[in-house]
Amino acid sequence: MRRAPLLPALIFTIIVTQLPFLVTIWYSLQSWNLVRPGSQRFVGFENYATVFTDSQFRGVALNSILLTLGAVAIAMVLGLLIALLLNRAFLGRGIVRTLIITPFLITPVAGALLWKSVLFDPTYGLVNFLLSPFGAGQTDWVSTFPRAAVIIALVWQWTPFMMLLILAGLGSQPPEVLEAARMDGATGFAVFREVTLPHLRRFIELGVVLGAIYLVNTFDTIYMMTQGGPGTASANLPFYIYQRAFLGFDIGESAAMGVVTVVATIIVATLALRLIFRSFSAAEEA
Repeated sequence: MRRAPLLPALIFTIIVTQLPFLVTIWYSLQSWNLVRPGSQRFVGFENYATVFTDSQFRGVALNSILLTLGAVAIAMVLGLLIALLLNRAFLGRGIVRTLIITPFLITPVAGALLWKSVLFDPTYGLVNFLLSPFGAGQTDWVSTFPRAAVIIALVWQWTPFMMLLILAGLGSQPPEVLEAARMDGATGFAVFREVTLPHLRRFIELGVVLGAIYLVNTFDTIYMMTQGGPGTASANLPFYIYQRAFLGFDIGESAAMGVVTVVATIIVATLALRLIFRSFSAAEEA
């Protein structure tokens, strides 16, 4: 009886998530190209064999790892530094916090267009204007450094999220512990290294896992800024699957890529979340 009110939500979740995934698995076991009518036939695990032997798929998978890890790591470091600054009391702190959170509230499509058209534009971009005294006035950043351009846009968007998590951790830190450390003669950096950073470990791990889960599914930023190019230099797995499905019209192989991506993401996310929950449980017991 206590679980009965949750049944409608469970049924809804199964209908909108699990049933489409089962259909995707069924498509992945077939050879089906939309430009060839009547080509649909059952081929078993042939599509999966093709996926694992596709060098381009492996390259895009590596791109996904680099984009995700690069954006998450830089955003976490910047978020930590900004959180440490905003944790101090100063005039207008609330306004500054609101302004810094703003990039996270902007839709990814609008943010990507902002970086591509306003900041990275080779002719009228603000970045080239600021770097023109140093000889970089006509650089096409999106075409020359596509992966770095995407990472910068993602870092700009996700740094406020990391900052909020770190600020929550800093707010939960007992002030008595900090005061005791200072009375024992610890300097500011020593207090941060020995007291604050260990306390923030759980919040940093949570931010890294949540950021990685969301960023590994990035599509709109890549679509609006680079279209995965040049070639597949800045493409990640979701965008590459989109290309194979809606530009290459290969439903079977793109479905197999989607299944492999989902399974790999679930495995990594499950292991990471278990480690985090175990860390939180150990801290509560302590």
